[in-house]
Amino acid sequence: MVAKNKRLYRSESEKMVAGVCGGVAEYLDIDPTIVRLVWVLFTALSGIIPGVIIYILAAIIVPLGNKNANAPAAEKKEPRKKSAKRPK
Repeated sequence: MVAKNKRLYRSESEKMVAGVCGGVAEYLDIDPTIVRLVWVLFTALSGIIPGVIIYILAAIIVPLGNKNANAPAAEKKEPRKKSAKRPK
């Protein structure tokens, strides 16, 4: 069963094109490769155009998620600070 607070976002960490398949995989808690393979199969069997149109619409409609939201605590990184030294 899906938790009430769980929302679908495009993935920033499991992104190949726009992060749609990665986001679906994170939402369903499965491997993104499986979602990508199913999507390619669906697109190929539907005549290419419908699958591409649906992907583009999903990329526009589904919001971009937080890059570190689903990462384990050990993997969460703070942004790098710029060095005070300048290259010569």
